[in-house]
Amino acid sequence: MTDKTCILIGAPVDSGKRRKGCLMGPDAYRTAGIAETLRALGHEVLDRGNVTPGPLPQENDTNPVIHALGETVAWTTALAAEAEVAMADGLPIFLGGDHALSLGSVSGVAAHAKKVGRPLFLLWLDAHSDFHTPETTDSGHLHGTPVGYVTGREGFGAFPALAAPVPEENVCLFGLRSVDAPEASALMMRNMEAVDMRTLDEHGVVKPLRAFLERVRAANGLLHVSLDVDFLDPSLAPAVGTTVPGGATAREAHLVMEMVHDSGLMSSLDLVELNPFLDERGRTASLMVDLAASALGRRVFDRPTKSYA
Repeated sequence: MTDKTCILIGAPVDSGKRRKGCLMGPDAYRTAGIAETLRALGHEVLDRGNVTPGPLPQENDTNPVIHALGETVAWTTALAAEAEVAMADGLPIFLGGDHALSLGSVSGVAAHAKKVGRPLFLLWLDAHSDFHTPETTDSGHLHGTPVGYVTGREGFGAFPALAAPVPEENVCLFGLRSVDAPEASALMMRNMEAVDMRTLDEHGVVKPLRAFLERVRAANGLLHVSLDVDFLDPSLAPAVGTTVPGGATAREAHLVMEMVHDSGLMSSLDLVELNPFLDERGRTASLMVDLAASALGRRVFDRPTKSYA
């Protein structure tokens, strides 16, 4: 394994929905020992503290249900700039914070990918597709819009113009089990890979994920992984405000992250939607740290490649 420089970036974004608590996420990850865990795996770890958003722009969205538009736009601008800089220095890990942080993290990573002349691929580990726009959302919660934004959907006029939209065919939505009708209709018209829990029940984790990772490798792509707490079953990870039964087991989630590590392709990572106020003695934060460790080389047993010559 090649040791990496892991750059921890706190993103205490709590504007993407009305239920508060995700702003405590970065401190919970630090308390759960993410830096110490990654150092124990041989990586250099740089903690750059928490990002602070700039001045809030004036809110002028036409959808009256939108929540905290100006605050979310300010976070997006700040995180995109931080992500682009961090990509040049190592492997950034964004400690969230609700999933609205990915409006900034992914757009900044995509700008870096364009700069170095490589395509960006996005592995979205989430119960939801997050493909709404500020114009289509009924809830007004902007944590349901990042995939729509970074792939260049219309309706994001208040947000920074994208330097490099992520091509829809480079996105894999993995673990879906809660997609509303407007999002489902929009996804049906897009060339985006959507792997729902029924697919995983029928075929397992390995086949669809391996196929996606092989596409990333064939294109010499960079890979951004966005891991939402609600990818996991809420019986394992209760510290999220959007619990959806029937999520990934601990073993399935570790297998996903181990395969990501084995591919050697991951170039950036989001850990999002952790709400410590809803946790039970920190077990969700600890599990998310363990999953990050699996993506960066921890395994129960190193299996040497056997020679059959």
